[in-house]
Amino acid sequence: MAVMRLGRIAHTEGICFAIIDGPADAPLDQLVAKEISGTPFTPPEPTGREWPLSEVRLLAPTLPTKVVALGRNYADHVAEVFKESAEHLPPTIFIKPSTAVIGPGAPIKIPEFATNVEFEGELAVVISKVSKNIDPEKWRDHVVGYTICNDVSSRDLQFQDGQWARAKGIDTFCPLGPWIETDLDCINLDDQKINAYLTHDGKREQKQDSNTDQMIVKMGDIIAEISQSYTLLPGDVITTGSPAGTAPMVPGDTIEIEIPGVGSLKNPIERA
Repeated sequence: MAVMRLGRIAHTEGICFAIIDGPADAPLDQLVAKEISGTPFTPPEPTGREWPLSEVRLLAPTLPTKVVALGRNYADHVAEVFKESAEHLPPTIFIKPSTAVIGPGAPIKIPEFATNVEFEGELAVVISKVSKNIDPEKWRDHVVGYTICNDVSSRDLQFQDGQWARAKGIDTFCPLGPWIETDLDCINLDDQKINAYLTHDGKREQKQDSNTDQMIVKMGDIIAEISQSYTLLPGDVITTGSPAGTAPMVPGDTIEIEIPGVGSLKNPIERA
């Protein structure tokens, strides 16, 4: 498949997958959404219908049956949140349900019982086909491309419950987007910036300013290990862990996760 950005959009006549066309560094209002028949998991065939991106709404670029995540996979984040060395607190696998998934611009809704909610900006991959027991050296053969995940987490529930299903699986706690970048060479997995900007009371401040060089388990091994336990289906998402810089967010805030080469994922925060 040719290198492109693949998105999912809502337009005046419905919802479809689309090629998001335009220069990689162009602002959103200069991009065009070109409808494709089918899904991103087959060779895309343009239908001929297209819209300026400013006239449609970007949705989550995939409808995963599950989002499989790796926690405690960045050394700086382990020290920040868990107050321990990563050498003594290994990475852990958990699942976020499909009902947690939202797209760019959709509100993250915090329920009353979640009292300390933080963002976690993460690099994620979207699975291209039914996959099991993946060879770590051949992970690219099973991936459509990269996207961004905000692994929203209620820290109070995370530590209260002793496991992470509720704290990270609440409705709207998994923003994905803005699209799928299919160029797997667009970033250097050993040296890639991950940034997050929190706007609070009108002031925008950078919170996450880290790098994939802090990643403990690398991409091929992440995908291989997860696929030993779970059969991965087309559209499923694997997210690779959060670097340091996570911080609380409250209704009225806006959080933006940026991974250069992949894109920017921005969501407002509301009370559920």
